[in-house]
Amino acid sequence: MTILKHVTYRNLGWDSAADLYLPPDFDEGKQYPAIVSTHPIGSCKEQTSGNIYARQLAQEGFVVLAFDASFQGASGGEPRFMEDPAIRVSDIRFAIDYLVSLPYVDAQRIGAIGVCGGGAYTISAASTDHRIRALTSITGVNFGRLMREGFSQFDQVGALEAMAAQRTAEAKGAARQVINYLPDSVEAGKQAGISDIDVLEATDYYKSARGRQPNGATSGLFSFNSAAMAWDAFAHAETLLTQPLLVVIGDKPGGFGAYRDGWEIYGRAASKAKQIFVAEGWSHYDLYDQPEPVALAMSQIVPFFKKHL
Repeated sequence: MTILKHVTYRNLGWDSAADLYLPPDFDEGKQYPAIVSTHPIGSCKEQTSGNIYARQLAQEGFVVLAFDASFQGASGGEPRFMEDPAIRVSDIRFAIDYLVSLPYVDAQRIGAIGVCGGGAYTISAASTDHRIRALTSITGVNFGRLMREGFSQFDQVGALEAMAAQRTAEAKGAARQVINYLPDSVEAGKQAGISDIDVLEATDYYKSARGRQPNGATSGLFSFNSAAMAWDAFAHAETLLTQPLLVVIGDKPGGFGAYRDGWEIYGRAASKAKQIFVAEGWSHYDLYDQPEPVALAMSQIVPFFKKHL
């Protein structure tokens, strides 16, 4: 059985909460390759980044750290529900700081994996933190691109003006505007006229017993989302992202854009060792937890990390 430890470590001005997954035959006297696992936007460490990918990688002999983003889950930081890409990327660096401080982690064999928004954050982190020796993006979504398109309804300037007005109001004492990225249920989404596969399947995952967790809030602080509007997860990938890269996507594209983002970063990355795996017949949210597509993904991920770490 995989060994699970709940840990905390210092971030900028608060503590990060994380789950440390250890191999079944763990021996503190040995050194292991280690992987940082980053959760999706609006998610938490107990969901797909932890209970699916971190757990299975630990079974394969890796030490894996699945953490809660700052301002989210059980991690500290105020105000709550901030989704600031720069801080999300910084979180990954602090997670690596924690891992390399452990005597049983080989600091020269650090990898990173992320799901959805976490996949793109992992790509951005690896571009500028070359302690990451190899990385995998699982159905990764470039949050900056998504903010400029679907989340702002393609009215970037109008969205920025609304965010500015709300932040000014909050600075003067108004209540924080916390938005829920998803409808309350699949049925409620359909009744509201939503037909996009990603929104409906996200709702099925996050709002039902299938994936629901207390800290999987699917919430964002509206006034602070402006930080993502000019951000690009793939910036400078053509020159700075040189580590081995594995991109995993499903071939059922949805509104969040993981399919197109996967092909984009595969083309742009400077990595000499890069590969893309398309799980045929499966969608973005199938790759979160469904046994067959996850098994397909793991059939690529495990040999990839064993080769490069």
